This record gives sequence, structure tokens and C-alpha cells, in this order.
Amino acid sequence: MDAKILNRYEDQEEDMTADDVLVERAKDGDREAFGELVRRHRAKVYGYARSYTQESFMAEDIVQEALIRAFLHLGSLMDSRRFLPWLHRIVRNQAYTRLQKGPQKREQPFSGFIANSADQEKTDWEDLDSILHRLGRRWSQPVDPATNPEEIMVRRELLQTITGLLHCLNPRERKIVESHFFDHLSPLEIARLFQISQANVYQVLSRSRKKLIQEKTRVVVDQYVQSRKEAGIMKKVVLNTPEAFTLHTWVTCVMALRGMLEAANRKLSLPMVMGLSGHAFRLTVVPEHVHIAGPTMFEFGPVLARGLRNLGFTSRSISDFKQAAGIEINANLVEPSQLGANAREKRQLSQVLPQALELIHRSVDRGYPVLAWDMFIPEFALIYGYDDEQKLLHAGDNCGHQGTIPYDHLGRGLIEDLFVLALDESFETDQRQMLIGALQMAISHYRGEEPAFGATHGLDAYADWLNAFEKRTIEPNGNAYTLAIALDARRNASAFWKEIAETWTDTAFDAIRPDCLQAAAQYGAIADEFAQLCRLFPFPAGGEPNEPQQSAQAIELLTNIEAKERQALALLENMLHALTA
Repeated sequence: MDAKILNRYEDQEEDMTADDVLVERAKDGDREAFGELVRRHRAKVYGYARSYTQESFMAEDIVQEALIRAFLHLGSLMDSRRFLPWLHRIVRNQAYTRLQKGPQKREQPFSGFIANSADQEKTDWEDLDSILHRLGRRWSQPVDPATNPEEIMVRRELLQTITGLLHCLNPRERKIVESHFFDHLSPLEIARLFQISQANVYQVLSRSRKKLIQEKTRVVVDQYVQSRKEAGIMKKVVLNTPEAFTLHTWVTCVMALRGMLEAANRKLSLPMVMGLSGHAFRLTVVPEHVHIAGPTMFEFGPVLARGLRNLGFTSRSISDFKQAAGIEINANLVEPSQLGANAREKRQLSQVLPQALELIHRSVDRGYPVLAWDMFIPEFALIYGYDDEQKLLHAGDNCGHQGTIPYDHLGRGLIEDLFVLALDESFETDQRQMLIGALQMAISHYRGEEPAFGATHGLDAYADWLNAFEKRTIEPNGNAYTLAIALDARRNASAFWKEIAETWTDTAFDAIRPDCLQAAAQYGAIADEFAQLCRLFPFPAGGEPNEPQQSAQAIELLTNIEAKERQALALLENMLHALTA
């Protein structure tokens, strides 16, 4: 064997033996040994994480979680010589779990408050009480200054950060939390110790946990901004005010899409963006009351991403939605103070805020504004700048709102949902493929092939809308808004098909040009009848939709519209068949 190869082989064997010895020492509780393992392999482990996700923030998060998991489960490693592959597997599993769960993973409620049970339970590294149990049991000892820097770093980030969160609690809450997590007392023992009821203990722990989650998010955001400062990339970037803010459309997500495309030098007409993204053909209604949330009750990420693919772009998004909150609140019917900064301060911080900020920074640095939900009101807006020093986002919409919003107010609007979406990459496509994608999307929506989320989509929506008029359970403001959206969409659908018929001159579209012109006329007729309904039930007042005579008139008009929509669907199906035959 070549001497160089032999020496390299022997060096590898020596390193393997060193790992083996360190693992055995770490199993016996030698934290310095584990610190040495971290020092030796942390860069490689980070590389593993980055190979699964291209986001540096998420990769670092995965590494931290994997290192905690490795430290606590080191005893399960049977072959100490296999430490690095074993650690790699933990990183891989953590990465897959995070990517599969996505950003909508929520903290679970307090459960299983049983003393001395932490060792038998698996740790959920996204669940605060589970982490506290483990840290309280295993890592509650002070840091030894003589320990190597890597362990100090790990323990500072993972232990001191968590325990530092306790400062957000009042003295009584802190004592009860420490008694449970660090002294491992049961709720019954705590109740006796503090002379309160066991139910009160549960209430304090639950309330404290919510505070800790909020404080954890604040700390992570501060650390993220600090990391930008240390990396020398802390700055202020404000792009040109998007022209899209001047668009006259009720469909604010299309306004935002148009603004993003504008920045990417893809200046398409509003009807073209509306049609190719599928929003010209959408109809979503909340049964019984026709609540104002109806038109925006769709799965933002997949629907908007699919629309952008029709336009030649991939996208990335971060989201955190509250369950059914959208159909409980109407921004037009709440006190104005509920839309202000003071009200936002009282609402929960989203746990995906750090990831959302990273996506915003990355996109704005590339020159692209970011689509965002519920920045000023529950509508879509564009974030087109940021100021790290002041921790402010520059945002606006076409509803008359424009200004700055603090970093930590993102996701704390009236609905308390967080959603941001940024352009990722452009790719080569052609008009035929774009139109095929738009037709497939429109037809799928018409057929109701989307998650319901408490609303009805496509043609099925008409039955629920008619039923609400028949039962006279309509909410006037929400009904008027739904009508205004539908009118705007169908007017743009008509203009979309007219523009294709007149400007897409490639002979590939000759076979469908007559259908395009017929579709333009059909959607124009639909828009005319929606316009009658909008005059009958104007936004925001909404008229008297539950008054018998007006209700009967609305039922007649909606019945006519539904029949025309079914004829329009047949035209779309014919065009799709012709383009794909």
C-alpha cells in the first residue's frame, strides 16, 4: 500500500478512535468530551443541514436541535465508532421533519404534567415545555469557564437563552414554572406548596407557557438581527414604490403579484396577470352568511405558487395561520382601534417570524418586493423595503395604505395570520404552456377541487349563496364585498380572453381564437349581471339583502349567472382540449 495512503488511513483510524473515546466519556457525563465532539464536527454537521435546506437560518436551527438531541440520547448509540454517521442521521431526520411539517407546526398544549417522567418521554424540539423538561433535568448545572468555547457557545444558545426567557414572567409565575420544570414537582405538589388549587396551577403554567413562547420568538428575532450586524449585512434597503399601488382592483393578491412581476421586468396587463394566475375565474363563498372572509379563504401558498408558475416563476413562502380566525372577524365591523399599533402589541407573536424576516431580507436585497397578508387590514400588500437599525418594514397596498411596520408586528394584524411570499427563480416557458396551466387551474377551481377551509369554491359556491338568500341569513357587508370581488374578477376575465384573441398572434392559437372571443363575451355578460347585484348591494353598506323583494331579485340574477358560468366552463374545457390534443 502507498505510504501516503497508509498514513491517511492511519490518521483516519486515529481520528475514529478519538471519537470513540470522546463518545464514551460523554456517555459518562463528561461535557468537555461532548464539547470536543461538537468542535470537531459542527462545521460538517452544518454542511449536512444546508444540503437539505438552502436557508441558513433553518439549517442553523436544525443543527442546534440535532446537537441537543444527540447530547440527550448519546446513551442509545451502541457503536461509539459510528458517532458521525449517527449524528448525520439525526440531522437528516430533523431536517425532514421540519420540511414536512412546514412553518405551520404549532406548539401543543400542556399535557402530561407528571413529575419525573421526562426521561421516559421523547422530546419534541419545537415544543417549549418538552425542551424545558429536558434542559431542567440534564443541563441545569452552571457553565464551567474552563470548558472549551464550542460547549460554551452551545450551552449559551440552548440553556441560557431558555432560562433567560423566565424573566418575562412575574415572580409568582416564575416560581411555579421553576418548581415544575426544574424541581420536577407535580401540579399537586406545587398546589400544596403555594396553597392554591391544582386547577390554578394548570392555569398559571398554561399562561406562563404562552408568555415564554412569545419571549422565545422575541429573543430569536433579536438574535437574527444581531447576527446580521455581526456579519456586516445590517442595513436599510428601500426599493422604488411599486406602481401596483395605483391599480384599481379589488383582488389585492393580483395587485401584489403584478408588483412583484413589475420588479422582475415582466410588465403584463392586469387582466393578463389576473387570468394567468387563475384569479379571474375564482369564486369562494362562506355558507349561510356569505362572510367577508370568503374571497380570501383559499390555501395561499399553493394557489399563489401555482399562479406564478403559469407566469414563469417559482416562489417561496412562509405561513402561520390561526384556525378559522378569518370567519370570526370582519375588519369593517370592528372598532378602528383594533387595527392600530397598540392592538397589535397585545396579539401573539408568530413563531415563524424569524424565517419570514429572512425571506423578506433575501428578496428585497435581490430587488424584489414581497407579497404579504394582513399588513394594514386583512388584504394583501407588498413589502418593498426594510430598516434593520429601526427594525421597520416598508409596505403598502392599493387600498390607500402605505408606511412602516415594526418587524415584530408582522403577523399580528387583526386576523393574526402571517403569510409572506417571494419570487424565487424565473424559468423558460411559452404562451401555450402558460395558458394550459391557467386553464387547468381555472377548471380545477370551478369543479371545487380545493381544500374547503369552511368555504365553498367554484360552481358549488352558487348553491350556498342562493341558499343564504333564500334563508335570508346574509351578512350585508360580507355579501357586498364578495360581489365586488366577483365583478372585478369577471370583468378582467372578459378582458383577458379579448387580449389573447387580439394580441397572441401565434398560429398555435388560431384553433381556439373563436372560443376566446366567445369567452370574452360570456364573461362580459356575467360581469354585467354582477354589476346589477353590486348596485343593489353596494359596498360597504351592503343594502338590504334579506329584504324579501331584494332577496328574490338577487336569487334570479345569481341563478342566471350560475347558468352562464357553466357555459363558460364548457368553453374553457374545449380550449384546454384543443391545446393539449
